Amino acid sequence: MLLTRSPNLNDVFQRPLGVRPPVGAADAQPRPLVQGNAVLKSVRPNLGVEVEYRRRLDRLIREMHDSILYWVRAAYRANEPRVAQDETPAAALAAVVGRLSRRWQDKFDEAAEGLATYFSTAAEERSSATLRRVLRDGGWSVRFQMTRTMRDVLAATVNQNVALIKSIPQQYLSDVEGLVQRSVQSGRDLGKLTRDLERRYAVTRRRAALIARDQNNKATSAFNRVRQQDLGITEAVWMHSHAGEEPRPSHVRMDGKRYRVDEGMWDEDEGEYVWPGQLINCRCTSRPVVPGFA
Repeated sequence: MLLTRSPNLNDVFQRPLGVRPPVGAADAQPRPLVQGNAVLKSVRPNLGVEVEYRRRLDRLIREMHDSILYWVRAAYRANEPRVAQDETPAAALAAVVGRLSRRWQDKFDEAAEGLATYFSTAAEERSSATLRRVLRDGGWSVRFQMTRTMRDVLAATVNQNVALIKSIPQQYLSDVEGLVQRSVQSGRDLGKLTRDLERRYAVTRRRAALIARDQNNKATSAFNRVRQQDLGITEAVWMHSHAGEEPRPSHVRMDGKRYRVDEGMWDEDEGEYVWPGQLINCRCTSRPVVPGFA
């Protein structure tokens, strides 16, 4: 039976970057599907997981921003008569921002592990459930197990998201510190500073939305790829998402072409092998090819 554990499962994290393709690979034509192959449906990222991940990030960011805005405005008002006259207001505001930065960085650090674990686990469960349904619709019933490779991918996904979550306050608070100091140095009013802080908050929210969407794509792709290899599925068909205002030209050209699941498809523009959903903001998916079935 084809759908059995592959005896030589490749480590999905050990793909060399920048490896040149075989001679003529860039000009290779899509290989036709031979009679007896079954091309299954795509496993797409679960929108509900992305929305919930983004919602939880938004809540943390909103709380941080409200706190920063309240205490910075209070400190600014307390020192406003002396702003731009001596160094005392700048030092006082810097001290306030410093205390807030430490507080909110600690809070994000504490929340990162739990939030990253929730997201990674939910993404794995949804992608595995969808693949199981796709296989069932194709006539095969499988029972997935948490293999060592799946555990490795899950742990790597958690670690990556922990780092990304922790980076959100780092970037935001660094920008806030700069905005406050420039406001004091130039003698600007509190209204202008408030508007600048609100714009920075909007930028941070957009970055969080990108993290949620991009990580959902990446995690779903990685989990799905390992599950396919566990089942002995060696090939898949690249499916361009046809989403986004500026699609990658190479991914448009790759649409409908077959590739090896263990190595990915050669991306001419990137100069390396890639998988669907691997590159930032890539929404492409794949359809697994199960040979030997009508």
